[in-house]
Amino acid sequence: MKETESENLLKIYTQCINFAAIKHRNQRRKDTEQTPYINHPIGVAQILSAEAGITDFDVLQAAILHDTVEDTDTTFEEIETHFGATVRSIVQEVTDDKTLPKEKRKLLQIEHALTISHQAKLVKLADKIYNLRDLQRCKPQNWTDERCREYFVWAKKVCDNLKGTNAPLERILDDIFRQENVI
Repeated sequence: MKETESENLLKIYTQCINFAAIKHRNQRRKDTEQTPYINHPIGVAQILSAEAGITDFDVLQAAILHDTVEDTDTTFEEIETHFGATVRSIVQEVTDDKTLPKEKRKLLQIEHALTISHQAKLVKLADKIYNLRDLQRCKPQNWTDERCREYFVWAKKVCDNLKGTNAPLERILDDIFRQENVI
């Protein structure tokens, strides 16, 4: 029996989730509950598919993989070998260079938001939504209220440079920023 295209896509997507789960297996989020890190990339893909109506398979795979190079021993070459050049490119566009100081990385995120591809902007928007919702839900360990506020202000600067990408995601972010009085 010949495999249908949708069956093949499902198989690849499941492989992608499994790949990310293996790569992030020993990582935890910074929240007080120390939730498994894999919840984050799965949640980013969920935001894209369920709340933004995104069906672009490469974008959804990149959402699942968006932190693997930045936070694990995964290489861009490995992403390309398993998931193709387009997914690699999207992941590469949203990956911070961890060799740079934190403040430089944050500044570069603001600047790069203007120039990254539409697909990378989608992943970046959903990533910010997930992180901001998480921050609203539960302050990370050792974070002060001031540090949380600074994160919201910085995230708004990044998101302002992503305007015009996806109206549903932008409405969600506008609501979050209004709730946090970041205007």
